[in-house]
Amino acid sequence: MILRAFAAVAAAVTLAAAPALLGAQRADPRADRLTLADYLEFEGVADPQLSPDGASIIYTRTWIDKLNDKRMSSIYIMNADGSKPRKLVDGNSPSWSPDGSRIAYTAEGEPNNTTQIFTRYMDAEGAVTQVTRLTSSPANVRWSPDGRTLAFTTQVPKNTPAPKAEGQATQYRPRGANWTAAPRVVQSLDYRQDRMGFLPDATQQLFTVPADGGTPRQVTSGEWSAAAGVWTPDGTALIYASGPRVPDAEYEWRESEVFAVDVASGTITQLTTRKGPDGNPAISPDGKRIAYTGYDFTTDTWVDSKLYLMNRDGSGARLLLDMDRSPQDLDWAKDGGGIYFTAQSEGAQNLYFVDLNGRSRKVTDGKQMLSVSDIHANGLAVGTLTTASAPGDVVSFSLKAPSQMRQLTDVNGDVLAGKTLGAVEEVWYTSLDDYRIQGWIVKPPDFDPSKKYPLMLSIHGGPHSMYNVGFNFAFQEHASNGYVVLYLNPRGSTGYGSKFGNAIKNAYPSKDYDDLMKGVDQVIAKGYIDTDNLFVYGCSGGGVLTAWTVGHTDRFAAASANCPVIDWISFVGNTDGPNWYRNFEKLPWEDPSEHLKRSPLMYVGNVKTPTMLMTGVNDLRTPIGQTEEFYEALKIQKVPTQMVRFVDEWHGTSSKPSNFIRTQLYLREWFKQFARGAMKPVTQDR
Repeated sequence: MILRAFAAVAAAVTLAAAPALLGAQRADPRADRLTLADYLEFEGVADPQLSPDGASIIYTRTWIDKLNDKRMSSIYIMNADGSKPRKLVDGNSPSWSPDGSRIAYTAEGEPNNTTQIFTRYMDAEGAVTQVTRLTSSPANVRWSPDGRTLAFTTQVPKNTPAPKAEGQATQYRPRGANWTAAPRVVQSLDYRQDRMGFLPDATQQLFTVPADGGTPRQVTSGEWSAAAGVWTPDGTALIYASGPRVPDAEYEWRESEVFAVDVASGTITQLTTRKGPDGNPAISPDGKRIAYTGYDFTTDTWVDSKLYLMNRDGSGARLLLDMDRSPQDLDWAKDGGGIYFTAQSEGAQNLYFVDLNGRSRKVTDGKQMLSVSDIHANGLAVGTLTTASAPGDVVSFSLKAPSQMRQLTDVNGDVLAGKTLGAVEEVWYTSLDDYRIQGWIVKPPDFDPSKKYPLMLSIHGGPHSMYNVGFNFAFQEHASNGYVVLYLNPRGSTGYGSKFGNAIKNAYPSKDYDDLMKGVDQVIAKGYIDTDNLFVYGCSGGGVLTAWTVGHTDRFAAASANCPVIDWISFVGNTDGPNWYRNFEKLPWEDPSEHLKRSPLMYVGNVKTPTMLMTGVNDLRTPIGQTEEFYEALKIQKVPTQMVRFVDEWHGTSSKPSNFIRTQLYLREWFKQFARGAMKPVTQDR
């Protein structure tokens, strides 16, 4: 239920909803403030990779196709010092061949503009080859050590026989009759997924294909999907994670293992056997050891992963590091002396290192979100970095002097030139049960502590996720319209250890609500909040807590419960996966009391706060039926409400560029409609 909202649309395009509001964006006379029009020009960077000789960096640069209402991605190259950036080709996920002569990437190709694998020579000619012509999209492309083969994953249909009844039905169809299409027959436990719809009757398998082009060859098989493969240094095998190879594997909850598959023969060897999730394997440069993450099975709703080490054949498995934070993006040191990894902690993400004796240290430090995507043998690391005041850019640093970080790109410098951003203040406070809670306040650019400002409380989804110290366009744009924005990591959030994350087990929403209200009190105590004009909103898990909030307090002037869960009994069997059943002590048909007690619907009789609802019509994570249920209940109670049904949206309301703009505008329009008195300071949307 985690939502990340990133989108925008061209100001010149006439939109179906709120045309007057969108038109107002063009008339903004104040060029020193961040506006929604600026978002149209915002770009992103991702996945920088150093060439084998360390002289160049390839990376992806995302931009907005304003006319077609979508995000696009191009592959760029620059010198290792950041000079001479230039576009190579449109596409995603680039990677260098071992000798640096080519890159592999994915892009639209034949047939029918589907995603395919391409290679491009990095000489002056720059010849491009479409390597695959698959009927299902490839992902997780990896070069073999000799550069002759590419490994990837893609979907493979199961050999499921057609329903016997359908074959029998055809004998009753008159010749030339135009009958309705055959029904969809569903037999899988997990049969649909948000942003995908009904899942194909298929599994994900590992394939290889010659890097020059040719016929893909399936390497893994069976009823169990395979994750990305990591080549062994000798090129004979791929190490990967998968669900357990047992009958009825779809019923195995939180269970995965690490396997090795011999590329030539397809022989699969299971390397881990522990009950619990094991995955993310990374093999040492000499091929003798495998690092991986996992934890012992538990019914806790959140537990941080640990870092383990085993021999290449699966023997000698041992715990290497338990730092009460989840290691990710494992990368062996080139001398094999340890593993680099990133981890999130207290709203930030930095690089760490652990040696083979389990001694760990923090390599980088700072209130930043740092993603390290490549470390060269010469000790140069590259990645992306964002802070509260700076959108993401490509950075590099030497492992010998990690504090001397160098910014290599400035893809939004032109957009932000002359703009005054809102100051971001970090806050900590003690909530109930002595839990320490972290959060942040974004103030309007012209903030004056002697004035009173309306407050927006933004609640994150998940519920196991983390607001962070990275740049947030939505919050900054709200602040530019005169709001103080408060965002918090209540208990249940990640980045604070397993105990903190699991503190809402069988108690969500409830205790996290108390943390949020304490945070509001903390900001009010600073003296610059207009207490008549408090507003609250959130999507997904944030929508749940918003709906819960208005059922437990009327302190907010207005609210927007976006993509919420309202009734846990009707939700658990309608969301895209069965595991939400496991977030309660008992199944609802055994005892529904806990599901009812934790459902915002049960408190709708208390709601006085004008509450808007916004949900994507295609949402399979928090299906729109939940929104409809709360809307009808609010209408019956004669609580001011409106339901905004976003077209072409799955979970969330902002994946489409146009819908990001609409989300921002509908929120503020609703809040202004129910503002109490003269909302201060008086600012106008642009």
